[in-house]
Amino acid sequence: MSDKVKITMYASEYCSYCMAARMLLKKKGVDYDEVLVTDDPALREEMKRRSNKTSVPQIFIADQAIGGFDELYELEESGELDRMLNQQQSITNN
Repeated sequence: MSDKVKITMYASEYCSYCMAARMLLKKKGVDYDEVLVTDDPALREEMKRRSNKTSVPQIFIADQAIGGFDELYELEESGELDRMLNQQQSITNN
């Protein structure tokens, strides 16, 4: 079993907030699954059902909806993002 936290990001191809989220996650060195909803109404509906939001990106860490880029950035600035990532890794290692 992988010791990495599962991160899923619903995104659009040319969304500036999606690009910023990609860059932040890359900077953190974490892998994530990206679900492009650009031209797929079914995937956009799935995103809406999971997050109760219609804007992109919508980011999930360990299946917990955290919101979009602004929320991801706030977690990073507060140190909470590292804690979430490290806590999940500790859980999966036990």
